[in-house]
Amino acid sequence: MIEVKHVMKQFKGKQAVRNVSFTIEQGEIFGFLGPNGAGKTTTSRMMIGLLKPSEGEVWIDGLNVQTDTKKVHERIGVVFELPNLYSKWTVLANLQFFAKLYNVPHDKINEVMASLQLTDRANQKVGSLSKGWKQRVLIARALLHNPKILFLDEPTSGLDPNTARLIRDYIYSLKCQGTTIVMTTHDMNEADELSDRVGIMHKGCLVALDTPQRLKEKFGEDTMVVEYRDDEGVKKEKLPLYSEETTEFLYKKMKDEVVISVHSQEATLADVFAKLTGSELS
Repeated sequence: MIEVKHVMKQFKGKQAVRNVSFTIEQGEIFGFLGPNGAGKTTTSRMMIGLLKPSEGEVWIDGLNVQTDTKKVHERIGVVFELPNLYSKWTVLANLQFFAKLYNVPHDKINEVMASLQLTDRANQKVGSLSKGWKQRVLIARALLHNPKILFLDEPTSGLDPNTARLIRDYIYSLKCQGTTIVMTTHDMNEADELSDRVGIMHKGCLVALDTPQRLKEKFGEDTMVVEYRDDEGVKKEKLPLYSEETTEFLYKKMKDEVVISVHSQEATLADVFAKLTGSELS
């Protein structure tokens, strides 16, 4: 469905993306992760035809993104992190305008609005909407022409928990309908929950590519958290789950009768990210 082949990108002699290659299958949710400046946004822009690679090729649905850009755009939908809607227009007017660009019938507008619970807000001006409702409008607009592939940039950033949950459930429902989704996010829990596979960029390179579970097994480490009392008050120690050091530490604290609680903690995608990039994402 998507093939990124030995893609490189230079800006004024600086290498932003270094020989990146990967594929994304139909119906897959692909989580694209990396710290700021890692090259993931540049790679994403090359994937949708907004930037031309210095070297390499990107293919979508059998089409070369650089030479068949118009046909590619007919097959993809894009939701940018920053809203780019007409704020003085109503929700319906925004969707009608973009529907005309793709010759989308009015019934499709109604269908998409209903699926994102936008029907009751059809005549409300976009400028008066909260960020969560604007995000729904952006997703609705991207889906009007029934794209095979949806690119999402930080789909739930800054949203309240209920709206974020609705958006995530909707993303998963699109996957179940066969839509391929490329999702850039800083939310590790979101990436772990939704992604079939995750690609992690660092310093322009793709440093990891696998399922979240396999990445956690390969790079993560299960730990034990011991909460105990000492002369300075209550403290916590995070220790490797299976080690002699942990056993000795716990034995001593229990012997001194200062242990408050003990619990194990599985490796997280954030742990993997920190290990591979030296950074943490929330």
